[in-house]
Amino acid sequence: MNVNVNLKMNNRFSVSECVKLYKTADLYQLARAADYIRKKVHKDAPDTVAFVLDRNVTYTNICDCKCKFCAFFRLKKSPGSFVLTTDEILEKIEGLAKIGGSQIMLQGGLNPQLKLDFYIDLLKAVKCRFPSITLHSFSPPEIDHISRVSNKSVDYVLKTLQQAGLDSLPGGGGEILVDRVRGKVSPNKIGSRRWLQIMRAAHKIGMKSTATMVFGMGETLEERFISMKKVRDLQDETGGFRAFIPWPFSPANTKLADYEPTDGVDYLKTVACARLLFDNIKNIHCGWVTEGMKLSQLALAFGANDFGGILMEEKVVRATGVINETNVRELYYTAKNAGYKLARRNTNYDKLELIDEKHRLVTGSSVVQ
Repeated sequence: MNVNVNLKMNNRFSVSECVKLYKTADLYQLARAADYIRKKVHKDAPDTVAFVLDRNVTYTNICDCKCKFCAFFRLKKSPGSFVLTTDEILEKIEGLAKIGGSQIMLQGGLNPQLKLDFYIDLLKAVKCRFPSITLHSFSPPEIDHISRVSNKSVDYVLKTLQQAGLDSLPGGGGEILVDRVRGKVSPNKIGSRRWLQIMRAAHKIGMKSTATMVFGMGETLEERFISMKKVRDLQDETGGFRAFIPWPFSPANTKLADYEPTDGVDYLKTVACARLLFDNIKNIHCGWVTEGMKLSQLALAFGANDFGGILMEEKVVRATGVINETNVRELYYTAKNAGYKLARRNTNYDKLELIDEKHRLVTGSSVVQ
């Protein structure tokens, strides 16, 4: 297949074409094609990459789902299990507010003790104290769980949480949207159809979201791109996805520890093919949390345009033994040394300010310097 023909003719890339590209195109060819699309999609600022100053707050690690790829969850009576109080959560958010952060991601396990009222009260408390903070929280599996344990419809749960202050949904729980794979690695989690149904319902009431894919979980290449195409198809229908976020699976400390980890070439090819496939999703993240800053810097040449969040207090990936941290200073030089400007953005991917040599330390906090 000639990549240039598809680009010039504005044809959509099919699953089979992406598989062939992945297998036969050299890295340079893939990078050129993906970078061409990135510049075309971001023609207003092709030389700028962005990040959001955010914080992850894991409100509970108690989870009945027992996914084989998760090293973080605990059962109710297991040592180390917890449920944070509202005051503890507000204290963590205070830390973000002090350094000028704008986004909170509340995420947790599927805890059967937590009903809808818990989430309503939590959201209201956060919005009351921090009205300018965006709540980008609760993945589709969490929404499904709240629906089931509270005996309420998904539509009711989403509308109620939105009224309480929920702004948008993260794309967690997507992993690979192929039920053969999901049945092996997360048999107790919602299936692909349910994940898409919940995202559709959120988009229907004006709630935007992201879409996350965790790959390298035993899927075939075709299944990997089928998963992406399902997201693209829903985006055609709703237009509700703001970004696509591909994460390589980290098998250490999980029940899938014998799985061979993905490598850097696999990651870069997947990012590039995602940029080519998603002609209707503007933003593609580079995964510094799992891949480290050097490979993420390289991913900027393979179609990625966003670093995602600073991710103060990320815990789920850390539980697998992968610990990467960053700050605004490192992001600034990572972007600069790759030939890009760095901008701080909000959850809507609106660029708020350019970070330059002079004011990159503007917050005066050791957390973001």
